[in-house]
Amino acid sequence: MLISGLQKLTLLDYPGKVACTVFTPGCNLRCPFCHNAPLVLPELVGQDTDEEQVLSFLRKRQGVLDGVAITGGEPLLRRELPALLRSIKELGYAVKLDTNGSHPEALRAVVATGLVDYVAMDIKNSPAKYAATVGLPGFDLTPVRQSAALLLEGTVDYEFRTTAVAELHDDDSFREIAQWIAGAKRYYIQCFIDRDSVLRTGLHAPDKAQLERWADIVRPLIPSVELRGV
Repeated sequence: MLISGLQKLTLLDYPGKVACTVFTPGCNLRCPFCHNAPLVLPELVGQDTDEEQVLSFLRKRQGVLDGVAITGGEPLLRRELPALLRSIKELGYAVKLDTNGSHPEALRAVVATGLVDYVAMDIKNSPAKYAATVGLPGFDLTPVRQSAALLLEGTVDYEFRTTAVAELHDDDSFREIAQWIAGAKRYYIQCFIDRDSVLRTGLHAPDKAQLERWADIVRPLIPSVELRGV
């Protein structure tokens, strides 16, 4: 399986776990605020390591690391992903999967077979603003709705998260998001961070007061909401 990177230690990517992070290349979205251009744009995608190197590293870290976070790009684009997850689980690690929710059947399959222990799914924006926020005019939101509904069933531990960008989000965005995923177990509003690898220049982070306002808007329907990156 093509793997574009391995972060050997993280205390942030997998809540409550000492973990490493595996980066898979390729994404079907083009979110202008994405800071992982080398994982998203085909002309920039590369291979930093391979599956056997990752598994060899994990064998050596048994008893030291608790979990493995799989992120991208969009990991569920990789048909080989279930086999990699199975190998990781056989080594005794908990697995967290990051996803944009656009492949509900693949998500359902890895959840149903017990290959993931925690799912972090992006909710990019309110339904009305989704296409602009993912950079794809005419984007069909149906698969994302299906993935969100699957997680709301509670068959696997999960969180929803939104990266807040001053130019893309407003009060109505978060009112509509709260209605969409009302009752969610956890919801995080992440502050956009500008980097050299962001897909589109000229975007800005909301200030802390604005982020707190948006969290307050969400809380009546999603009590467990927190800010990240502030």
